[in-house]
Amino acid sequence: MIPVNPYAGFLGDRAAREVIAETPQRLEALAARLGPDGMGRSPAPGKWAPRAIVCHLADCEVAFAFRLRQALAEPHHVIQPFDQEAWAKPYGSLSAEAALETFRALRRWNQAFLDTVPPEQFSKKLSHPERGEMTFAEVVETMAGHDLNHLRQLETIASS
Repeated sequence: MIPVNPYAGFLGDRAAREVIAETPQRLEALAARLGPDGMGRSPAPGKWAPRAIVCHLADCEVAFAFRLRQALAEPHHVIQPFDQEAWAKPYGSLSAEAALETFRALRRWNQAFLDTVPPEQFSKKLSHPERGEMTFAEVVETMAGHDLNHLRQLETIASS
């Protein structure tokens, strides 16, 4: 079984909601720094190009939107995992700009949703088939840590 929150280590002592709020601006800045040519440049054979990473973040934002809402709507929600490599197949032909716009819009919507969640709901239990029992707060932390993981990848590519 995978640890409950493999992305928690990326947060350190940072608040998940702060990371979630700042990610769209950081992502936009990195995309601008990379430019259209850099967005298509893979850092190594078999590694995702920045465009694919941005597309993945947009897809994950869709998944997080569903997970967050279902977690609160159902008594003990079971998260549906997805195969990121299967989802990634069309990324090479998709627009990084469209993915970034999608991510920005969905992130705003997810932040607005999170703003409505009462504090006691953050301890609500759910489960992940690969990670076991989690709380709603851990899903939010996963979202933030996932952001930081991919922002670091983009930063590394942009700096090379």
